[in-house]
Amino acid sequence: MAINYGSKRTVVGAHYGLRDWLAQRVTGGLMAIFTLVLLAQVLFSRGPIGYDKWAGIFSSQWMKVLTFSVIVSLLYHVWVGMRDVWMDYVQSVGMRLALQIFTIVWLVGCAGWAIQVLWRV
Repeated sequence: MAINYGSKRTVVGAHYGLRDWLAQRVTGGLMAIFTLVLLAQVLFSRGPIGYDKWAGIFSSQWMKVLTFSVIVSLLYHVWVGMRDVWMDYVQSVGMRLALQIFTIVWLVGCAGWAIQVLWRV
């Protein structure tokens, strides 16, 4: 016997599942690619690694764009993960909201700091 829910179907949860799962994989993959590119630049460069070497790596425009993309990916990756942790383990709605707001404020602050450091090079 088939059950027809029609328009009386109760929607439970936010249904972020597939989108967030895919976002975690895409952002994780981008961060892995960035890590490999950075490692290749460090390993195949000549001379000691100091501030000048790091500044040289991040001074080119394509590396700044790639790094900016990774910063945005990292922030979204962290947001999805922390939001899921707060939703799964914090029962109080008020506390969960406070933790989510704190997480957003912290991540925006980290983004501002990271971009400031990146564009200063």
